[in-house]
Amino acid sequence: MSTKWPGLLLCCALALLAISAVPAVAQTERQFEALRQRMVDESIVGAGVQNKRVIDSMRKIPRHEFVLTADRKSAYHDMAIPIGEGQTISAPFIVGYMTEAIDPQPDDKVLEIGTGSGYQAAVLSPLVKEVYTIEIVEPLAERAERTLKRLKYDNVHVKAGDGFLGWPDAAPFDKIIVTCSPEKVPRPLFDQLRERGLMVIPVGERYQQTLYRLRKTDGKLEAEELLPTLFVPMTGAAEDIRRVKPDPLHPQIVNGGFEEDLPENGFVPGWYYQQQFALETDNKTPEGSHYVTFRNREPGRASHMMQGFPIDGREIKQLDLSAWVKNDDVSPGRHRDELPMVAVTFYDAKRKDLGTAWLGPFHGTSDWREESKTVRVPPEAREAILRIGLFGAMGKVSFDRVRIDAQTE
Repeated sequence: MSTKWPGLLLCCALALLAISAVPAVAQTERQFEALRQRMVDESIVGAGVQNKRVIDSMRKIPRHEFVLTADRKSAYHDMAIPIGEGQTISAPFIVGYMTEAIDPQPDDKVLEIGTGSGYQAAVLSPLVKEVYTIEIVEPLAERAERTLKRLKYDNVHVKAGDGFLGWPDAAPFDKIIVTCSPEKVPRPLFDQLRERGLMVIPVGERYQQTLYRLRKTDGKLEAEELLPTLFVPMTGAAEDIRRVKPDPLHPQIVNGGFEEDLPENGFVPGWYYQQQFALETDNKTPEGSHYVTFRNREPGRASHMMQGFPIDGREIKQLDLSAWVKNDDVSPGRHRDELPMVAVTFYDAKRKDLGTAWLGPFHGTSDWREESKTVRVPPEAREAILRIGLFGAMGKVSFDRVRIDAQTE
């Protein structure tokens, strides 16, 4: 996210190669190539994606071509990036994970809901026969179509429209991949999925979503819960029928004490993008009997989890940010600012980064203690993401009773 926040996977940006005696454009492309290979090694393969065809595709797709020029320096960070119109390009890991989850085959016809920048469609392009992709925001659809045509992804078909309705003229589809979150699976998408076809879709409340893999069998959907996640909401008809609305005047952290039992998928409820963590038990913890621990032995490797929440900076003036922390033999990763912390990043209504505040960083060894700080909420803020973890540091850090308390004055 914000480059104002030390330790947030900025190692990729600092890894640009110093190549001399070549033209500036060629040097930049060579740098992007090196960063892309590193991203795939660390954030795709290193995070568990195994499908060789998916990995090879992501090694070749120039993600920097799908972000705004000003954000190209961040193109190969494992993070979502704003692309305008209040939308984002998904983090590379989630793109790889979702692509692997639909098991793309060379003869597949795939429907994507939520074109965004066109990056997900580009990753799919060499893996399947045809990609049909729908974007409700017309300027984004037009921009994505231009980018995809310029880069010669000729089997990708782009349409501006409401993804809730699917693409009936091109149905049925072997696979459907949805990159925005409705509250429930849209019926038209179910109808347009071929028998035995697969759909991967994030479903749930605005800031509490679960990614599912659905298989259509005998006219019904068999659901497999994959992992917690956070996508932009599906707008249009899906938003019109949403029953649970976000409450930006009462922001809170869900399961900040980590007392909820792990579901079958093994992920901590309420949190998403969880990497290198363990839910641990001890009756002497600050709250309840559970807490979360992050461990990392490879400098720069991600080990964290996140949670989003709504907040209205016109009413909420400050947040009291607090957490209980314990660390053991913590040292910086590849760079001295890669250290564990608790951080909250604020965004405006168009998901522009408004800056980050943090507790920490923490280093060395220390027993349980409470860390707290009052942070100012930007008046433009409409949502925020809180992160905890090592963020490239080595060693072990534990968290419990992570909280935010909103102040209106």
